[in-house]
Amino acid sequence: MTTTESGIDRLLREARARLDRIGPQQAAAELAAGDALLVDIRPAAQREREGGFAQALVIERNVLEWRLDPLSDARIPEATGHGVRWIVACSEGYTSSLAAAALQDIGLSRATDLEGGFQAWRQAGLPVG
Repeated sequence: MTTTESGIDRLLREARARLDRIGPQQAAAELAAGDALLVDIRPAAQREREGGFAQALVIERNVLEWRLDPLSDARIPEATGHGVRWIVACSEGYTSSLAAAALQDIGLSRATDLEGGFQAWRQAGLPVG
């Protein structure tokens, strides 16, 4: 019997293969040092239900690339160049992997995601808002 990998499983595996994914403690250290920016891409209803990061920019997934591309007319002030270290977070670390890979595709080579997402952050006892 042959098992066939689903298309989304393949896409996720390929995205993660090129990311330098980081855990909550490393992410918190990079944020504290001013070396990175954390982006929460969860929808509003999910953030309301689960809680939020104490220190994160909230940019929902559907507009992420436009807000972080430093050459986009719709960019946020923090999108100052292609070398910004963006740490993308979702609830459990799946959607964020795909989003971080998409950011790399538009030239944000230092983009990565938070392993385990908000759930891992909260479980590690890190600040929530």
